[in-house]
Amino acid sequence: MTSSSGSAGEVDKRQQGKDSVFFRDGKKRIDFILSYVDDRDGERKQERRREYEANLQKAGLELETEDKSESDDRKTYFVKIHAPWEVLATYADVLKIKVPFKANDIPVHQDIPMDWLFTPFRLPDHIMNPEPDYFTSPFNKGKIDFFLIDDKDTFFPPSVRNRIVYYILARCPYYKSDREDKKGIKRLLNNGTYGSAFPLHDSRYWKPSRDSNSESERFNLYTHWARFFSFFKEQPLNLIRKYYGEKIGIYFAWLGFYTEMLFFAAVVGLICFLYGLFTFDDNVWSKEICSEEIGGNIIMCPLCDKKCGYWKLSSTCNSSWQSHMFDNVGTVFFAIFMGIWVTLFLEFWKRRQARLEYEWDLVDFEEEQQQLQLRPEYETKCTSRRLNRVTQEMEPYLPITSQCARTFLSGATVIFWISLIIACIIGVIAYRLAVYAAFASIMKDSPTNNIHVVGSLITPQLATSVTASCINFVIIMILNLMYERVAIWITDMEIPKTHLEYENKLTVKMFLFQFVNYYSSCFYVAFFKGKFVGYPGDYIYMFGWSKLRNEECDPGGCLIELTTQLVIVMSGKQVWGNVQEALVPWVMNWWGSRKARNHPESCYSRWEQDHDLQNFGHLGLFYEYLEMVIQFGFITLFVASFPLAPLLALLNNIIEVRVDAWKFTTQFRRPVASKAHSIGAWQEILNGVAVLSVVTNAFIVAFTSDMIPRLVYMYAYSNDLSMKGYISNSLSVFNISGFSDDNRPEDGESPEWFNSSVITTCRYRDYRYPSGHEKQYSHTMQFWHILAAKLAFIIIMEHVVFMVKFFVAWMIPDVPSEVKARIKRERYLIQEYLHNYEVEKLKIQLSQRNEDCCCTPVIYPDISRHVVLSQCL
Repeated sequence: MTSSSGSAGEVDKRQQGKDSVFFRDGKKRIDFILSYVDDRDGERKQERRREYEANLQKAGLELETEDKSESDDRKTYFVKIHAPWEVLATYADVLKIKVPFKANDIPVHQDIPMDWLFTPFRLPDHIMNPEPDYFTSPFNKGKIDFFLIDDKDTFFPPSVRNRIVYYILARCPYYKSDREDKKGIKRLLNNGTYGSAFPLHDSRYWKPSRDSNSESERFNLYTHWARFFSFFKEQPLNLIRKYYGEKIGIYFAWLGFYTEMLFFAAVVGLICFLYGLFTFDDNVWSKEICSEEIGGNIIMCPLCDKKCGYWKLSSTCNSSWQSHMFDNVGTVFFAIFMGIWVTLFLEFWKRRQARLEYEWDLVDFEEEQQQLQLRPEYETKCTSRRLNRVTQEMEPYLPITSQCARTFLSGATVIFWISLIIACIIGVIAYRLAVYAAFASIMKDSPTNNIHVVGSLITPQLATSVTASCINFVIIMILNLMYERVAIWITDMEIPKTHLEYENKLTVKMFLFQFVNYYSSCFYVAFFKGKFVGYPGDYIYMFGWSKLRNEECDPGGCLIELTTQLVIVMSGKQVWGNVQEALVPWVMNWWGSRKARNHPESCYSRWEQDHDLQNFGHLGLFYEYLEMVIQFGFITLFVASFPLAPLLALLNNIIEVRVDAWKFTTQFRRPVASKAHSIGAWQEILNGVAVLSVVTNAFIVAFTSDMIPRLVYMYAYSNDLSMKGYISNSLSVFNISGFSDDNRPEDGESPEWFNSSVITTCRYRDYRYPSGHEKQYSHTMQFWHILAAKLAFIIIMEHVVFMVKFFVAWMIPDVPSEVKARIKRERYLIQEYLHNYEVEKLKIQLSQRNEDCCCTPVIYPDISRHVVLSQCL
């Protein structure tokens, strides 16, 4: 390990330039940086560092240290690490990294009709395809001349180099004893021996490097990808993969594909919304509600006890028109369309993923050993040891009793927090029930009409719904912040053995919590509100004993309220998420680099610049996927209530792609490149949400929308197959004298026009026999007809959509035929080339053994080309 004196280092630093990614000799590339602050009382840490760095050098890595006197804060040491060719070749062989051996000779047929239309969306070819297309094979150190190696210094790209170095860092020991070996950079970071460990960006993002040996790929990514005004351009996925690795490349490929597919859903949703907008004139039931002759003469029963008065149906005129925009025939069509769209999305993504697997050399990829290695926390906390039957080495393990106890405690904690969410939702419901009476009392004389523009639209129902949705959103965000810490804590408590196991356990916990947190209020409005209210004189109360009467739906239905809830929660989450993602890293980086901005640029080195950026943790992509999967749930589970949801998601994702790109390129240190051949456990979660969405949308159309009751009325109860008289038909009659003192409005609560001596009945939303009938207040036959029609619709819709889903999934193969052909071609070429290579080597070896045998080798054409025989053998 080499160190430098202060004055000489200062000169070197100025001469090298701020963007140098090489050692002081200008030749050895810096593959990794370790930083630390030398504590006064840190003798143990110093000893660990000395031992660790000595072992790194024994492993073949070359180190160079920058003294703290040369750093910006005069406190931080930087250890620069370089992996020479021998080390890279050895570990490339160990990790079976695929490298090129022959140029791809399969012609690419991409004859796209009217290709010129897509020209404005294209990026330059050197950005889209930074490397030529090759056939590849796992690297073999013993067959170096088999591969296309022009320059050993540039043969392995920086992303592969930093992946190999990190592989060594993760396994290098820093303490050895008879009882145990302590090893790995993660443990050293956890115990504070090192402050950070990261590979370097290759240049500044706003300016290419002046060093001709630096690729300036970061600058290219920022210029062509991370700028917001490139939002309409395609993503340079190959360059992303080359710079950041396959795992991050797969994420952006999925996000881009999801956004592309949202375009089609957004267009159809917009058409359905416009259909509702332009068919106002055909909306007979809303005309009846708004009509003074019909709606103005229908007196409705109070919506709450004592504080609510009688009201005219015509007062809900505006909400009835608003409801029609989302509750129409187009709703049914769009619900069925989205059931098919989600299947197409998932099936076409599998094909896209298969293509990327081939193009990015992931076809035969099994989970990286790096993912399957023991977590440092597992090794530290598990004091028991047992023999591993595979490696025949002693390894730590967690006793079964401890596993059971930790799993039980973890499950109990998850159940407790989910119960806490449900309790909060019940609290919001109680707020709705309590506050509605107050709003109704305040608004009985329409004081909101004095408010400009929106005053006439505000009703007690709308005011209650909007304020409750806002309160619910705030509760969601607070619980979300709290539960993130709890989920990580209980996952740590379970002590998962591997990184993959840790991610999967955390994924399940976080998604389960987020599912309940974000969707429970929507489930309440969609499937519970207005369904269990009883009838005047025999209302149902919350918990049975409280004075909070269960909510009723508007005469126009609960769908508009579900729409309001969905818009507030979904839009609020998306806006908050984007602001948080962009603003927080920027503010932290601005604050962290405030001192460095006062120094000359030539003194602010590449490793110091990157050190001042935010660290991209191993769960960084986890949160990105979680955000998108929650959004996916919003646009599929409840889309029947809001056809514009895919359009909102599309607009958000166009921004999301560029915000994430800007964040990765400018605000985060360069992540260690890692492989992934798919989006992992999220694929199964998406499949589960897709199946559930068919059920929820079928129930929304059947039970939340008024579509089925209208159709039953039109075809079974209307004399002329029209909707005339529907409103009166859908409202039952109650005799006011039947109200008890607990239900009857207090004096002064009813409006001035109400005269109890003249008005003896009120109407309510249900299908029940009137007072005086032999089946007084029991359900009419029409109620049972409508219920049967709703259940029939659910069964038919689910079966139709599921049949189409399965048929589409069966029709679309997961792997394109072209990709299958290329995979077979590549495997054939590898066998052929290796065969020829081995034969040539055998000929050379035999020609050098003339003293033992003078005959030439013969290759028999009628046997397997892998079998090489010689007359000499």
